[in-house]
Amino acid sequence: MNDSATAQPSPAKRAASSYFLPDFCEPRMVLAVVLVAELLAVVLAIGRSGDAAFLSELAKTSVFVQWGGLICAATFCSLANPLRQLSATLLSLSVFALTLIVVAVLSGAAVAIGHWLAARGLGAGLFPLQIWPFVFQNIVIAAIVCALLLRYFFVSHQWRRHVRAEASARIDALHARIRPHFLFNSLNTIAALTRSDAPRAEEAIEDLADLFRATLRESDAMITLKEELELARIYQRMEGLRLGDRLRVRWNVGELPMRFEVPSLTIQPLLENAINHGVEPLAGGGEVIVDGAVDDHTLMIAVSNPVAEVEQSERRGNRIALENIRARLQLAYGQDATMDVVRGPSEFRVEVRLPRPVQVVAA
Repeated sequence: MNDSATAQPSPAKRAASSYFLPDFCEPRMVLAVVLVAELLAVVLAIGRSGDAAFLSELAKTSVFVQWGGLICAATFCSLANPLRQLSATLLSLSVFALTLIVVAVLSGAAVAIGHWLAARGLGAGLFPLQIWPFVFQNIVIAAIVCALLLRYFFVSHQWRRHVRAEASARIDALHARIRPHFLFNSLNTIAALTRSDAPRAEEAIEDLADLFRATLRESDAMITLKEELELARIYQRMEGLRLGDRLRVRWNVGELPMRFEVPSLTIQPLLENAINHGVEPLAGGGEVIVDGAVDDHTLMIAVSNPVAEVEQSERRGNRIALENIRARLQLAYGQDATMDVVRGPSEFRVEVRLPRPVQVVAA
């Protein structure tokens, strides 16, 4: 398969990119529907009544509008999977048509209930008795509100896609600026090993291939924590060939849930940063410590390295690496993930906290 074919997005991704509706199954979205429906009911009640009849009109209108909004939300929630397969145009038409159908059926039901109560001398004035004027005005109102909301959802979705695409491009550009230095060092090390230790050189080539295969993943690709830690250990082995006994890494990650998913190349660049800017400048080398902790809501990973006296002013490469990692976290988690940098007189520590789903269990 050629590169152009593999670069094409999958049908699932294309469908997901065109689905601009929010998740109506989420409780906060249901609350938003209730609030918007009540606001609409207030506006309609003000327009239909005088001061004396406002509360009565608001009560009747609220019941109808709230039912309509909640039924529409339930419909879109239950049909989310089929709707995700549609293009943006077909999705808009389908949602528009479903909304009008729900409003028309609900309006007809309200009129039917009104006739049933009127026949028994009950509920005078609570329900409409003329079906076509009532249905027509409700459909017109529903069409206007639905069109405005669809436009808002579409514009918001396009804006979020633009932000994610811009962040992804920025990450790729930063990543491309970091890798060549490591590649040149690794190739020089492998070249030296081919003359002194051919089997070890072959293992190093396989490790290098695994690392660069990981860099070919999409910027927002997610992998398990076990896979990410393995990539970091592969990087440690590669740098160990070059630095020898000068490089020591202590891993305190036994309690972490290995099935937890993280953005690809999140921890490995932290280790790379610690080795390049902490251990390598020291004549006697140093120790990098990778700590991990987890609770019900947060997963924490911290990487600490010694600081050389000549490194007291933060190097540009250090800033690029940290900016790369911060951009990856923001792309994957938004404001739910944090990265704190603590620089002491003898230690540089980067601490990353990721939101942890409660259903993730340790492997």
